[in-house]
Amino acid sequence: MVVLRRVGKYEVGRTIGEGTFAKVKFAQNTETGESVAMKVLDRATIIKHNMVDQIKREISIMKLVRHPYVVRLHEVLASRTKIYIILEFITGGELFDKIIHHGKLSEAESRRYFQQLIDGVQYCHSKGVYHRDLKPENLLLDSQGNLKISDFGLSAMPAQGVSLLRTTCGTPNYVAPEIEKAEFSCPSWFSIGAKSLLCKILDPNPETRMRIEEIRNDEWFKKNYVPVCEVETEDINLDDVFAAFDDPEASEQSRNEELGPLNLNAFDLIILSQGLNLSALFDRRQDYTRHETRFLSRKSARVVLSSMEVVAQSMGFKTHIRNYKMRVEGLTANKAAHLSIMIEIFEIAPSFLMVEIQRAGGEAADYLKFNQNFCSKLDDIIWKSAIEKSKSHITRMPKR
Repeated sequence: MVVLRRVGKYEVGRTIGEGTFAKVKFAQNTETGESVAMKVLDRATIIKHNMVDQIKREISIMKLVRHPYVVRLHEVLASRTKIYIILEFITGGELFDKIIHHGKLSEAESRRYFQQLIDGVQYCHSKGVYHRDLKPENLLLDSQGNLKISDFGLSAMPAQGVSLLRTTCGTPNYVAPEIEKAEFSCPSWFSIGAKSLLCKILDPNPETRMRIEEIRNDEWFKKNYVPVCEVETEDINLDDVFAAFDDPEASEQSRNEELGPLNLNAFDLIILSQGLNLSALFDRRQDYTRHETRFLSRKSARVVLSSMEVVAQSMGFKTHIRNYKMRVEGLTANKAAHLSIMIEIFEIAPSFLMVEIQRAGGEAADYLKFNQNFCSKLDDIIWKSAIEKSKSHITRMPKR
């Protein structure tokens, strides 16, 4: 029987995301039953990379911006070795995934997301917070299809009296217009109102560029606009943030933290499923748009790991292996960007393994290309059902 780990009042499940400096795990509040996302940071690592001040600022900012269209930070816990950031659990994935899956969104749906984005951004600005890395990958969707702004790692709180931030930062494809000439064209299906608004927003001159107040008064923007519900005023307490970073002994709630590898059980499988359709767990074609891939294997864990390492290295990537986890890092095929992938092997039943591949760093589009190429070379270790084998055989039969 697998015993789930606990951190304070939170029962911790499987890893649902992993980056360079943190893991994100699914967890449940045992007092309320609420599902949360638990971001786990290694204290020694963030100290080594001089990231304490940056992470404290990010956490403080997220506690400051309490808005329906911003991912909510509940609290911060700590142990001697870890920092635990408890966040709202968002189930709808990234807006980027939805765009990739559907090809394009309707104008009405796009307008609704844009309206929610402007509401959230305007609230952040009213608190003196500037995100500086807004892009579809950092815009999540909740179970109701509402937008949630996430990832305030590059956000800033400029000094009083400063009206324009001048540091170039963010993702190259989404940086502020003034580093380019703003030469672009709109698809033919864009309405006149949408084109007009975009031209004013992408003005490379910050002095003449359309401001948020003007955007909100635009006729295209105002169509079917539903104002956000009033945000409750609440006192913001940063005591848990300071305690987590300044005094490892202060967070008594995390004393019953349990360490050790996490195996998949029924609880984890339900979390992994889309709704309760467990077949979606092992259809890697469905998962491409979610920046993760899963497949089954009946080979030994060592064989699976070795095979994936050989394939990754043959593609020109470096690999780092530890405890049946493998990090794959390197430049994309065109040498234009860096890509980081996390691969983990789970045992879900005797003689059955599940392999999960996730993007840890780099652009989503680059990850999707890597994933398709990588998985196409793993036929020797990927287990297929009899139906899948039959379909594959029919597809490959030569024409007569």
